[in-house]
Amino acid sequence: MSTNRILGNGARKRLGKSGEDIFVAPVESSDAERPKKRGRRPSHTEHWTKVTVVLFDRQIVFLDRLGADIRAASGVAISRAHVIRALIDALSESDLDLTGTRSEADLRAILTARLGRYRV
Repeated sequence: MSTNRILGNGARKRLGKSGEDIFVAPVESSDAERPKKRGRRPSHTEHWTKVTVVLFDRQIVFLDRLGADIRAASGVAISRAHVIRALIDALSESDLDLTGTRSEADLRAILTARLGRYRV
């Protein structure tokens, strides 16, 4: 919306853009002419939902140290979320039947026994 402003000499000065300035058809450009997009590139190819999970401080320290150790060894940044998603996917693809568990301690015991057998 443009507005008029009266100047000291009685003349009117237009402020803002007119409809002709705003509603102009975009000019097609080639990919080479387009500026590069800023920010992170999308890393998720499937639909996702952001959730909040309560973790103990010792668990956060473990995840952060693991990420730092991976980065020091390989130069690749692995976030807490990467580790958690990988663990969930590995569990979902495993043949473990966890339907009989009654507590977090039961789950931890089963997972520790299973993971303890395999060394990478």
